[in-house]
Amino acid sequence: MQEKDVCILIPTLNEGATIAQLIRDFRSEGFNDIIVIDGHSTDKTRELAEAEGARVVLQKGKGKGQAVQEAFETLDNEYLVMLDGDGTYLASDAHAMLAPLLDGRAEHVIGNRLNNFEKGAFPGLNLIGNKLINRLFSMAYRQNLTDILTGYRAFTRGVYKSFALKETGFEVESEMTIQSIKLEHAIEVVPITYLSRKSDAATKLNPLKDGFRIGKTIYLLARFHNPMFYFGMIGTIFILSGLVTGTYVVDQWFKGITRIPMTVLTALLIMSGFQMFVLGMLSDLMVSMHMEIMRVLRQKDKSGKQ
Repeated sequence: MQEKDVCILIPTLNEGATIAQLIRDFRSEGFNDIIVIDGHSTDKTRELAEAEGARVVLQKGKGKGQAVQEAFETLDNEYLVMLDGDGTYLASDAHAMLAPLLDGRAEHVIGNRLNNFEKGAFPGLNLIGNKLINRLFSMAYRQNLTDILTGYRAFTRGVYKSFALKETGFEVESEMTIQSIKLEHAIEVVPITYLSRKSDAATKLNPLKDGFRIGKTIYLLARFHNPMFYFGMIGTIFILSGLVTGTYVVDQWFKGITRIPMTVLTALLIMSGFQMFVLGMLSDLMVSMHMEIMRVLRQKDKSGKQ
């Protein structure tokens, strides 16, 4: 591997307190191709990054996801390491992130923060929320990747050029992971160190708002990968609602009161729930067939290129 083969990508927004030291750390590790794509910071982020020798690009749109999309479109390095500019990640971990790519074991590497993090790195309920979202992801996509929300990732050119990203916010990490699973990229999880945020480096993540949006993205995209999970969730809600209304109807009946409209509603809810499960099974069969056809086509394409 040569230095020119690796690009360090750092999306930023008001990271003046940490960006200069982060770039210096990467330079001391031997990485000189560093690009900062800035989301219109109002502090000295761009000036500090330029002073340290990084290439600075002013983002056209808004949001981390939009910045990542713009970067993937313009970059062409053989290997790409991406991380947040808030000083919570170590430049020295980049070598461990690149190792699976260089060895040919993986095409997309995910940095796992959950095994080695400083006290205070996950404030409030962030750690619990992180684990809940990872659990939801494992159920929806049948893969346990430990920490899908991490901002520290490494890709081969073939992978980051294959992404067709649409999410513009913090949901982009989930979307990249989902698309890698869909396209059957070789993914490896690597343990990294996660540091607590500096007191003068404010977080841009809203745990409730962004957590909901990330969970929503994971759920909605599941309909293309695991329809049984997607429709099964809807079916479960219908059936449970039907059982609740049914319990009320039975209780009223024992008291000599007949609730005909509520009885009809109960029947409709339970039947609709079972129909959702049937729809999920049929959709799952269709998706499985489609995935198998795409797998065969990709294998033929690889064989043709060789």
